[in-house]
Amino acid sequence: MTSSLRTDLLRIDGTADPAAGVLPILHGLSPSTADGAGVDEEMRRNLAYGAPPSLLPYTRQGDYDRHRGERRLPSVVLENEQLTATFLPSLGGRLWSLVHRPSGRELLHRNPVLQPANLALRDAWLAGGVEWNLGMTGHWPLTCEPLHAVRLTAPDGTPVLRMYAFERLRRVVLRLDAWLPAGSPVLLVHVELHNPAPHTTPVYWWSNIAVPQDAGTRVIGPADHAFHCDYVSDLTRVGFPHLDGGDRSYPGRVARAADYFLDLPDGERRWIAALDAEGTGLVQASTDRLRGRKLFCWGTSTGGRHWQEWLSGPDAAYLEIQAGLARTQLEHLPMPGGATWSWTEAYGLLSVDPLAVHGSWDQAREATGAALAQLLPPAALDAAHRQAAAFGEPVEQLAEGSGWAALEIEAGHLPSSPLLPFGTPGPEQEPWRRLLTTDTLPISDPPAAPVTGTHWRTRLEQHAEDWHALYQLGLLRLADGEPDPAREAFKRSLGEQRTPWALRALAFLTADRREAADLMSEAHQLRTELRELTIETLDALLAADRAQQAMAVIEALPAATRAHGRIRLAEATAAHALGDDDRVRRLLAEGIRVDNMREGEVSLDTLWLAVHPDLPVPAHYDFRMSDS
Repeated sequence: MTSSLRTDLLRIDGTADPAAGVLPILHGLSPSTADGAGVDEEMRRNLAYGAPPSLLPYTRQGDYDRHRGERRLPSVVLENEQLTATFLPSLGGRLWSLVHRPSGRELLHRNPVLQPANLALRDAWLAGGVEWNLGMTGHWPLTCEPLHAVRLTAPDGTPVLRMYAFERLRRVVLRLDAWLPAGSPVLLVHVELHNPAPHTTPVYWWSNIAVPQDAGTRVIGPADHAFHCDYVSDLTRVGFPHLDGGDRSYPGRVARAADYFLDLPDGERRWIAALDAEGTGLVQASTDRLRGRKLFCWGTSTGGRHWQEWLSGPDAAYLEIQAGLARTQLEHLPMPGGATWSWTEAYGLLSVDPLAVHGSWDQAREATGAALAQLLPPAALDAAHRQAAAFGEPVEQLAEGSGWAALEIEAGHLPSSPLLPFGTPGPEQEPWRRLLTTDTLPISDPPAAPVTGTHWRTRLEQHAEDWHALYQLGLLRLADGEPDPAREAFKRSLGEQRTPWALRALAFLTADRREAADLMSEAHQLRTELRELTIETLDALLAADRAQQAMAVIEALPAATRAHGRIRLAEATAAHALGDDDRVRRLLAEGIRVDNMREGEVSLDTLWLAVHPDLPVPAHYDFRMSDS
C-alpha cells in the first residue's frame, strides 16, 4: 500500500455547530505574572508581554446546547501501511483520530461525541484529538471555525494535506502541511507562521494532544523539573515527577486539575509521550523551535470527573500532552515583522519495555528516548522539515475557510500567494469592500462584523460620520488599546442614534457598576429579543447589587428565554440576593443546566452551598477544578 489522501464523512453523535453571536468580545487578556520559585527573567519578560487589550475582532460562539443527534462532518483522511489520520477542516483543522493500522489502536482520545463547551477564548471548544492553537493564551479563536484546505503532492509523489488561515487578531498567517510517506511509522505535520506586518507582533502556539487516560498511563519527557500551576497557587518551578509525596507523571492518580510545563534542558530533543501499563502509546516529537512540553490532567476529584463526562460522555477519561513555542502557556513571544517561523512535528505509536517505563524516572525517560530514536531518528525528522520547504502549489481545493484573508489581499494589506489560495471575500466582508471602493461603510443593524488593522482605522478616522461607522471606529480604537478615544467614538455614535451596540460598549468602558447597569438596561430595552445581550444585562445588574431590577427583567422575558440555563442561574442568584432561598432551592431541585459553563466557573457550586450548607455539592453541579 502506498500513501493516500481522500475525503470522507465522519459520522458522530453531536450537537449543531456553535453559532457566532453579534456582540464582539470587548475584554482582553491580563498580562501574567509569576513570583514563584525558579521563574527566571526571560520567563517574566514573556509573561508580561503580549496580552491583547481586547479579543476584537471576534464575537462569541456561545449559542449551542446539549441536544445531540447524528452529524456528518466533512473530513480528510491520510493513510499508509502504518497509520490512518483523520482531520476536520471545518473545526479548526483538528486531527480528530490517529489509528495504528497493524494493531487497530486509536492513539488519541477520539471523542465519541461532538459536544461544545465553554473553554475557548470565544466560548465553544471541543475535547479530543489534536487542536492547533495560534495567537494568544487560550484555545484559539478558530478552534470551531473552518480552515481552507487543499491537496498537493510532495516531490516524491506523497499526497499532502495543506490547511491554512489568517488569524485576524494577531494578523498572522498559518500554514499547516500534513503527510504520511509510504511506510512511515509517524504522521508528519509541518507548521509555518508568517507575520506579514512590518512591525513585531506577539505570538503564541501550542499543539494540544488529547490521549486516553487510566491509572496506569504514564507521561514521560526529557526533563526532571517542571513549572507547576494548579489554578490556586503561583506558577513555580518544581522537581518532576515527584511532588508532595506523589508521582505526577501518572495523571490518573492525581486528585486535582493541574498543569505541568516540563522544563526541557537546552540540547535535549523535544518530545513527550503518554504510555500505558504495557509501555505503549502516543509519542510526539518536533524540531527544536517547538520548545515547550506540557502535561495537563483534570484530576480524579468529583469536579474533574464531571468535567470529563461533560466534555466526552461517560467512561471517556483523557489527559493532554502538549507542545508549544514557549516554556509555558502563559507566555507570548515577539515575532519580528516579515518573519516566518516553522517547525515539524511527528506523531506515532511508541512501544517501550514496560519495566523501564514504570521503573524509576531516569529509567523511563532514557528508555523512551532511546525507543523514539529508533522509531524516528533526529536526522529523519530534520530531513522531513527540509522536505516541506519544497512543497509546491495545490492541485485540488478540499475545503473553504472564511473570506477575511481574501478581503485583506484585495485591500492590499496581505500578500497573495499561489501556495495559499484564499479565494474571494464573501457576504460577511461585503460592507468592508464597500468602504474600500466608496470610502463609505454601509449602515447595517446589527452592525457589520468587526475588523482590525491600522489601514481600516485610518479610513474610518477620515470618513466616519454616521452611528455605524463611528461605532466601528470605536471598536478599532479599543482593539488598539486606546479606551479614551474609543469612548469618544462611542459617545459620538450615540449622538447620531441610540443603539444597543454603542451603549454596551460604553458600559464595558465604565468602572462605575451602577452606570454600567444603567447603560446595559437601556441597551436591553432596545433589543429585548437578543438573548446574549439579556444575559450580559443581568450580569451587569447583579454586579451592581440590583437584584430586584434583574428579577423584573427576568420575569418579563418569554417563557422559552427564561428557561435558558444562564437565565435560570441569574434568577437563582437574584433570588438568593433578595433572601428568597426557598426559590433558589426550588430552581436547583428542578434543575439548572448551564450549557456553556465556563472552565473554572464555580457559580453553581457556590449557589448550592449557599442554600444547602450542610449538604455536599451534587456531582452534576460540581465543576470545581480544585479539591472537592
